Formats: sequence, structure tokens, C-alpha cells
Amino acid sequence: MRLGLSTGSWGQGGEQDNLALAVRAEELGYDVVWAAEAYGFDAATVLAWIGARTSRIHLGAGVLQIPGRTPAMTAMTAASLDTLSGGRFRLGLGVSGPQVSEGWHGVRFAKPLGRTREYVDIVRMALARQTVRYQGEHYTLPLPDGPGKALRMTAAPSGHRVPVYLAAVNPKNLELCGEIADGWLGIFLSPEFAGEQLASIRAGLARSADPDRPFELDAAVPVAVGADVAACADLIRPYAALYVGGMGSREQNFYNRLARRMGYEEAAQQVQDLYLAKQFRDAAAAVPQQFIDDTSLLGPPERIAERLSRYAEAGLTTISVAPAGRTLEERLHCLEVVAKAAESAGL
Repeated sequence: MRLGLSTGSWGQGGEQDNLALAVRAEELGYDVVWAAEAYGFDAATVLAWIGARTSRIHLGAGVLQIPGRTPAMTAMTAASLDTLSGGRFRLGLGVSGPQVSEGWHGVRFAKPLGRTREYVDIVRMALARQTVRYQGEHYTLPLPDGPGKALRMTAAPSGHRVPVYLAAVNPKNLELCGEIADGWLGIFLSPEFAGEQLASIRAGLARSADPDRPFELDAAVPVAVGADVAACADLIRPYAALYVGGMGSREQNFYNRLARRMGYEEAAQQVQDLYLAKQFRDAAAAVPQQFIDDTSLLGPPERIAERLSRYAEAGLTTISVAPAGRTLEERLHCLEVVAKAAESAGL
């Protein structure tokens, strides 16, 4: 099992710290650094900046928002980042949620599975330097009633195949991920609950054209190092409350549904009620410590090593840690502790 670094969304003033984490992760032998986007900094520019200051670590878009770009624009971006980085780019895609899709990008959220399938088809077609002709329910290229013609990307092939990952939480989306993608980007992953999610991915793999192909399983996992596990969990609480309580609407919060499927129905409801009432501290306090412990790496190095082994036993190919701390030094320490813990666990 390899290690990655999850830096989340940028643009909140910690850019130099995040870059320092990426550089240190490369020095420690981490395999990939992921950057996300919401409605602040875009991930592509961030990854270009990291790529120019590193030489070996892979650059993962975790994720580029499907409603934010046409498939052709995403293919152009992927080709640029992959070529300029010497083949280090990994393309993660996701439909985001209805609030961002419709409120920020002005794109209807309906039928996300169908849109994702068509989007990946077109991106792969463009990256393969094929002439792009597509007739789908959601995308038609070229448009049939205008002067446009079918085009082929003019960028020279890099010699590297850009792998496509999907961020997926719900069972049907997990199945689609297994069917059409090269890898999965998981979140709030518990080794004890991973079997249900991986079963959905395997069901999709079984339906795919090449069910025996290599498939990457990468999960973003928060990490907090310290002797007091409860104090470590407190560092993760605001992040967990944001996703379980406030990401999306009351009716469409995929992370809240995930917490419920994991057995935290009552707590998930309470966290959401408090968060949507703007009682953010109370929402964070209402997140069960067990939920945080289930989905994070918490505590002293030996405890983190044991937990890493559980992720490896569950079948994960990469754990991309999101280091928590009040200072850059604490977050750098998290990276170093996880690297040593993985080595001591024989991973």
C-alpha cells in the first residue's frame, strides 16, 4: 500500500504551507499529492504550481468538477498537466453536489450517473487523440445545427496514459466507478465498512469490458498525531461536521447518507440539524468520536501503524493522508510519523 497526500481545496491563505507539505511528501517517498476544488482556487492551477516545484511525486486532481468544464476542456487540461509534468498527472473527476453544480456553475444536477459516463467517454476519446464525435443524451459533438466540425486534439501525445479516477460515495456511483474508471477516490473510509463499498466497485468491475484490469483504490484519510486520542479527534471534528452536516442540502448530502449507512443514523441527523441551524461548534461536538476514529488515523505512532495495516488488509492501494495540526510543523510531523508507521508496519 502506497502513501499519498491530500491537500484539500486551496485559497484560504495556507498556500505556502500546502506547498511545503507537498515538497516534504516527495522527500519522504509519498506517491501522489491530491488537490481539490470547490468554489475557490481551481485544482489545475494548483497542481501546475506544485508540479513546477517537484520532480517525482504524482499530481492528482481530486477532483476536477464535471459541471465546471466541458469534457474537451478537461481533456486539454489533463494533456497539459501530464505532458508538462513528465507523465505525473492523475485525473480525478466528480459531479460535485447540486448546490455547487447549479448555484455556482449553472449546470443542472439531474442524472449525474449518465452525465459522468458520457463525460468520461469524451475525455478518453480526446486524450487518445481521436476525432471527437459523440451522440449522447447529455453531450453532442459537434453540434448538429451549426458550423462546428469534429476535431482532434492537436497536442502531441505524451507517451503516458492519464488514469481516470472517480470520486464516489453512493452505491450506484461506486458501481459506475468500477465499470468505467481506473481508480476510486474515497472519503470517510472505515476499514471495517470498506467491504460494502468495495463490493459495489467490484460489481461494476464485473460489468466492465475488462474486469481483470488493475484498479486503484485511494482514500483520503485525516491524520492527527498525539498521545491523547480524544484530543486528536477534536482536530478533525470541524472537517467531519462540515461534510456530514453542511455539505449539500438536507435532502442531498451524500456524506450524511454514508454516515447513516455506517450505523450513525441518529448522530448524522443531529449533526446536520445543528450545522444547518448555523450552530457549527455544537455540530462539531456532536460528531461521535468513534466515527472520527473509524475514518481517521489518530493517536501515537504505534496506533497509527496498526490502523494503516487495517486499511491495507481491507484492500486499499493508497492512503492519502490529510494532516491535521495547528501549525505547519505539526502537519509536517504528521507526514513523517505516517511514513515511519507505514515502514514499521511493513507496508
